[in-house]
Amino acid sequence: MKRSSNPRRVSENEQIDWELRPGGMLVQKRDDGGGASGPMIKIKVSHGSYQHDISVPAQATFGDLKRILAQETGLEPQEQRLLFRGKQKDDDECLHMVGVKDMSKIVLMEDPASKERKLEEMKRNEGISRACEAVSQVRAEVDKLSEKVSALEGTVRRGNKVAEQEFVVLTELFMMQLLKLDSIEAQGEAKVQRRIEVRRVQNLVETLDGLKARNSNPFSGNGNAVSVTTQWETIDSGLGSLNAPSPMASSTKITQDWEQFD
Repeated sequence: MKRSSNPRRVSENEQIDWELRPGGMLVQKRDDGGGASGPMIKIKVSHGSYQHDISVPAQATFGDLKRILAQETGLEPQEQRLLFRGKQKDDDECLHMVGVKDMSKIVLMEDPASKERKLEEMKRNEGISRACEAVSQVRAEVDKLSEKVSALEGTVRRGNKVAEQEFVVLTELFMMQLLKLDSIEAQGEAKVQRRIEVRRVQNLVETLDGLKARNSNPFSGNGNAVSVTTQWETIDSGLGSLNAPSPMASSTKITQDWEQFD
């Protein structure tokens, strides 16, 4: 007689129950009376000043419990440390095997390394926030100064004479804003914003230089435009400070030819 090698066939109307084994393997649920998961038990989990009542299968693992606690506490499973009777438990240990019963107490602690990383990240985010606020305050001051530059530009373009002191004072005020930006310790987004504002201040100073030259020589617009370039010196923080150009050597040569009289 030929022996059949096929297991019990499942009819189309028969429903299959599946269970998820540790390690992520999906298998057909065993029919052993109470089921693979066993009866449900309620566990009291202490987390700092908080208390969580968690219902889990008696045969669940501590890894299963961590996944449930992740939804309750916001802590990822790898960030959790579970202690039962004063001893830390591994993820693959079963609750009922170590003596966890209904109304048993388990202590949840956050992994120290994870806690330290979060504190560092929180400090970093606070630092970025303070730096962004400092850059924002400088930006507000630069906005006011840029309005004065626009007013001076309109006056000069109309051919009206402006006192040279106006350009000097504005340039000094812009230099003060550059110093403020240089003193800001910035990272991430704050560093990007600071760099943008530095370049903006530099452009405004260069505009002032051009207006100052045009104001001193209003007739230079017809073919003899005056070109002024501000030299910027890069300092440690990567910002630009004003570096006065070295004086140009005079190209004028004076000769004295005397006419002899009798």
